Amino acid sequence: MNKKSIGVIGGGSWGTAIVKMLCENTNNTYWWIRNKTILDHIKSHGHNPKYVSDAKINISKVNLTNDINECVENSDIIILAIPSLYLDQALRKITSPINKKIIFSAIKGIVPETNSIVGDYINNKFNVDYENIGVITGPCHAEEVALERLSYLTVSCSNLDHSLLLAKSLSSRYIKTMISDDIFGTEYAAVLKNVIAIASGISHGLGYGDNYQAVLVSNAIREISRFVDVAHPIKRDINESAYLGDLLVTAYSQFSRNRTFGEMIARGYSVKSTLLEIKMIAEGYYAVKCIHLLNEKHNVFMPINNAVYNILYNGISAKKEMEKLSNILN
Repeated sequence: MNKKSIGVIGGGSWGTAIVKMLCENTNNTYWWIRNKTILDHIKSHGHNPKYVSDAKINISKVNLTNDINECVENSDIIILAIPSLYLDQALRKITSPINKKIIFSAIKGIVPETNSIVGDYINNKFNVDYENIGVITGPCHAEEVALERLSYLTVSCSNLDHSLLLAKSLSSRYIKTMISDDIFGTEYAAVLKNVIAIASGISHGLGYGDNYQAVLVSNAIREISRFVDVAHPIKRDINESAYLGDLLVTAYSQFSRNRTFGEMIARGYSVKSTLLEIKMIAEGYYAVKCIHLLNEKHNVFMPINNAVYNILYNGISAKKEMEKLSNILN
């Protein structure tokens, strides 16, 4: 059993799924949830009423709190599971020093205030050494964790002892874990796959079939590879589950909120009405703009990211933009 205490910050789908996983192996988990009504419901009923309500939480193994500093102070390892859009706002409330903590991000988005991945944000904002910063990626959906369907996680950190420790804490009969030292590549890939999922959803919403989707996704993994190889040039196998597997599950799954977001855009919904309708954060919507800005420096060939950006931020017709894209893909 892991002797280090683990704190989870965030009460959404992924935060709830991670707590469920941790309850399989550890008795010393802290869980910060901002909404006290949801927190009290979990205490009384053992499940989150708003997100992945099928996930049964063993509350005897969890210390629930709506005081973020209580969670931070009592945790050796902190897992961030807040939408990137709200991360900076939430972490501003932290008054306890966290520069000596081990921080893992389970967030698949760009921090808009700094236009950076979460790892860079944590390093710059809180002076946490990169050796103590890690990333949790898939391929894995919170909904399937709730149903205890066999799922896979990749736990990345340059300090592989940290990766191994957390991987063991998350492993169970229905969770298989892999470790990696590629924190930048896995995090950028996790961000980009949400953009691709929006493109996949737009394509499906416009009536494109499986043949086109296969070409789209095969081009997408090459686009992701080009970007991460420039952003963080190390030797990596882009076909590993942390990259290609995570892309596939997000682009094709019925549980993918980014794919659902794209489908609704293709069917004529505005961005605002789509965000209201799905009632959850579609990280890809915010990520595509940030990646577009980052790529002004890197100048990587990214036709899929550019197409999604043009549709969502430049008001170009989804039909026209996807037709244009179809002539570029191969």
